[in-house]
Amino acid sequence: MTTAVFPGSFDPITVGHVDLVRRAAQVFDKVYVSILDNPGKGCAFTMEERLELVRDAVKDIPNAFVASSTGLLVDHCHEIGATVIVRGIRAGNDVDYEATLEEVNTRIDPSITTVYLISKAEYSHVSSSLVRQLIKIGISIEGVVPNADHKILRRV
Repeated sequence: MTTAVFPGSFDPITVGHVDLVRRAAQVFDKVYVSILDNPGKGCAFTMEERLELVRDAVKDIPNAFVASSTGLLVDHCHEIGATVIVRGIRAGNDVDYEATLEEVNTRIDPSITTVYLISKAEYSHVSSSLVRQLIKIGISIEGVVPNADHKILRRV
């Protein structure tokens, strides 16, 4: 049984994220959507809000689970029994960033494998930062987040 982790800040989760979770869930027995706390990032939503949004977004994927962590990703992998890290690639510049993360994770624990999924073209422009900008200027986020009518997103 292979357990994978799909880590991120998910501030908030987008339709692109959910698509990657669905695709990973077809390959791995368990997929943990793990919200990592990055204090330096300055998230718009609290950890509890992000957990609620992610749970709502993946509730119909039977082998998807939601978790959170405040430590190193590799340590979190050990805690949940994950041997695979799933990362999404939207554009060419993502490759350099992700390769750096993979190198660090491999140095810490070479037994954990990173797998990259290429975003579908229709989701390649969607990012959490775009969603936050749309919310800020009052433009509809319908179609870019899986739960646009969620009370947490309406509150921002």
